[in-house]
Amino acid sequence: MKWLWVILLSMMPISELRGAIPLAFKYGLNPYLAIPAIIIANFIPVPFILLFLQPVEKWLRKWKFWDNLFDKIFEHTRKKTRKSIEKWESLALIIFVAVPLPVTGAWTGSLAAYLFGLEFKKSLICIFIGICIACLIVTTVTAMGIKLLGI
Repeated sequence: MKWLWVILLSMMPISELRGAIPLAFKYGLNPYLAIPAIIIANFIPVPFILLFLQPVEKWLRKWKFWDNLFDKIFEHTRKKTRKSIEKWESLALIIFVAVPLPVTGAWTGSLAAYLFGLEFKKSLICIFIGICIACLIVTTVTAMGIKLLGI
């Protein structure tokens, strides 16, 4: 059951691997098994978001609630990413996904790639690299925190 919670948390927007890695440490899961599983689970939604967001968005925008919600989410994402994506494209997408802060990560990176019409394969590679870098950062910080706090 612990593995299921870690995997599901890593696939969820907002928490992603930033929540799953500390949870895996808390549960005492083998990091050599947990970390690759978390990376893979965090990446699983990415191709689906990139491939299916457009038809889903088009269908949902028929209703005012969803139309307004998409406008708010997309505008927020555009504001956060426009300058860097337009200037640096691939590198900006990698860094945006890699920075372990709230509302960054694979989900928002996928949304940014969709909004700016970035190439599918290039987006997949950049997002995966960003996930790996974020994993390294979060794992290091979590392990250091545990060591410093003596947990």
